[in-house]
Amino acid sequence: QVQVVESGGGLVQPGGSLRLSCAASGFIFSRYAMSWYRQAPGKERELVASITSAGGSTDYADSVKGRFTISRDNAKNTVYLQMNSLKPEDTAVYYCKATRTLSINIWGQGTQVTVSS
Repeated sequence: QVQVVESGGGLVQPGGSLRLSCAASGFIFSRYAMSWYRQAPGKERELVASITSAGGSTDYADSVKGRFTISRDNAKNTVYLQMNSLKPEDTAVYYCKATRTLSINIWGQGTQVTVSS
C-alpha cells in the first residue's frame, strides 16, 4: 500500500520543541522529494519545508527559517521535521507529502501540533 504516515504531533508550550516523523511505504522513497505542509483553522494549507530526493537541498518558509529543520533518512524511508522555539502561530495540522512529479503526489493524513501555555 502506497502511503505516508505522520507522527510526533502533540501539545507543547511556547518555546518548546517537537520532532515530527513521516514514514513512507509502498514506493521507492529515495526517488521522491519530500515536504511538510501545515494548515491552521480557517487558513489555507501552506508549505513549511521541503527536501530533495537525495537530501542535498532544503527550503523553508520564511516564518520557520532558523527554527525548523527538515531531514530524511532514505535507509529508513522516513522524513523528519525538527521544530524548535515553537510559537502559538505554529499551531496547525502538519502534513507530509511525497512528490515524484507534478502529477504524482502522496499525502499523509496529518498530525496535530498545538503550541499553547
